[in-house]
Amino acid sequence: MAKRRLAPRAHRRPRTRGLRLVVQLTVLGLVVASTSAFALLYKSAVVDVDGQQVQVQGYAWTVGDLLANEGIKVGEGDLVIPSVDQPVPATITVRHAQQITIEVDGARQTVTTTATTVGEVIDDLGLREDSRASASRTDRVGRGTLLVSTVKTVHVVVDGQTIAAVTDGGTVRDALIDVGVVLGQADRVSAPLGAATVDGLVVVVTRADAKGETSTEAVPFETREVEDKNLVKGDRQVGTRGKVGVRTITYRVDMVNGVAVGRTPISSAITTAPVDEVVRIGTMDVKSAPPVSPGTAQAIAKEMVAARGWDDQQYSCLYNLWQRESGWRVTAKNPSSGAYGIPQALPGTKMASAGADWQTNATTQITWGLGYIASRYGNPCGAWSHSESHNWY
Repeated sequence: MAKRRLAPRAHRRPRTRGLRLVVQLTVLGLVVASTSAFALLYKSAVVDVDGQQVQVQGYAWTVGDLLANEGIKVGEGDLVIPSVDQPVPATITVRHAQQITIEVDGARQTVTTTATTVGEVIDDLGLREDSRASASRTDRVGRGTLLVSTVKTVHVVVDGQTIAAVTDGGTVRDALIDVGVVLGQADRVSAPLGAATVDGLVVVVTRADAKGETSTEAVPFETREVEDKNLVKGDRQVGTRGKVGVRTITYRVDMVNGVAVGRTPISSAITTAPVDEVVRIGTMDVKSAPPVSPGTAQAIAKEMVAARGWDDQQYSCLYNLWQRESGWRVTAKNPSSGAYGIPQALPGTKMASAGADWQTNATTQITWGLGYIASRYGNPCGAWSHSESHNWY
């Protein structure tokens, strides 16, 4: 049987070279693809952590990955904008939740908040903007107890008069100072000077028996009403708080054997003039069309959301947020807090910055609400996330 003859070795070498070239090209393609993928994963962002900005960079798919790589811890109740499962943007905001002790009009409570300043804490609690705090509104939230006193009316009975004093003083002493009552060394007050003030409190000041040649008495202030075209008709605001004045009276004291038997006033002068209380009365006549339906308000909002460059996901978050807050009703009002309108502004007069017809105009209310959300939470989904975890925004 004839043997099969093999082709010479030199004729088989070109096939081996071709196979090697294919393998090398395949490996090179995988390396290039892997390198491109890693390049796409490399992110850089400015992270605002509790008011302090830091530049971070690294490989990450999501906001949570980038924060974890940098050792920035995020726990339950913390505020992250955008949320940790979102793609990495140019800027990220992180607010760590903390427990603080706050005492409002003598009632102490512990609250959890992501606010960084005293002013933000007061706003988050829904307290009036003219409340008095023990620290500046721009101060960062500290570890000590934050004392807050709301505006209230205290009735001061002094020198035969009853004075209704509007004060944000936290104690009886503060209220008397606000209204201008000067206490003598031996005068008596019906409540401890350090006691907390409450709305409707009655404080009786009993003057000590005068044994010298002079005495003082309070001079009541007048109350004036002035029209204000910048306030809606029916609104009343105290523009200038009244303060009582001081009258100094000089007496001639008749003495018999060292005992005073008579006092005769010989002069009287106002040494501190009273300050009139000025109350501003709104005269603005708000004229607008009847409130639109919730469906129309939603359509208006969708166009305004798109105009801001926000996508459908942001509108979905906004829809859920305001559906919970007001049902998209222009005249919705919270009976307990007084929050008003589609975005539930507290107080509703805040929306006057967007238009005088804030009480009935859906566009005005939505304009104000979107501006508030953008400045506070960055976008509607940030506000919705906060509402989900705190039940308010």
